[in-house]
Amino acid sequence: MMPDSALSAHVAAKLVRDGYAVVDEFLEDATIAALASECAILQARGALHPASIGRAGDRHTDAAVRGDHMQWFDPAELSVPQECYWSRMDMLRKALSRQLLLGLEELDAHFALYPPGATYARHRDRFRDNDARVLSTVLYLNADWHEAEGGALRLYLRGPVARRDIFPAAGTLALFLSADFEHEVLPASRDRLSIAGWMRRTEAARC
Repeated sequence: MMPDSALSAHVAAKLVRDGYAVVDEFLEDATIAALASECAILQARGALHPASIGRAGDRHTDAAVRGDHMQWFDPAELSVPQECYWSRMDMLRKALSRQLLLGLEELDAHFALYPPGATYARHRDRFRDNDARVLSTVLYLNADWHEAEGGALRLYLRGPVARRDIFPAAGTLALFLSADFEHEVLPASRDRLSIAGWMRRTEAARC
């Protein structure tokens, strides 16, 4: 696991150069395992709910477009593993905001579990009329993941390399500029667990 200063410097440099960054071993293995266990237990209890698409009164579920089940983190009621995640992400938010002048004032996160075969169709995280989301983030919780099991986050890039597939191996953190990248989640052959989130500007409604 990188020291905080090295982590923020690495991510900042990658964001400036490429618009996205990938970090291995973002948290200790034991913390990743504890978060994965929490997510699986919530699913078994029926506490994860189908994720919706659209905005405000138009929000609805459509598993053909987005097939994950989710639960938002409550910063006032974090478990010990969630607090480990939240504190390191918040450190990174503050460092990136300072180093890159991004105005990042808020952090959102939720568990996301994709059952086998579930996907999230190609989309962009920022709406045209709301620039609150600046950085999209996803931390993967899947032990012993093999590329043959699928489940990659596919980023669509500019330039000669048309795309980048990031496989959801435990401890891998992906970050990218929300306005700049269309992306999708490809189907997997087993449950795919993650924590998805955003580093946001203030005084904008949650999308």
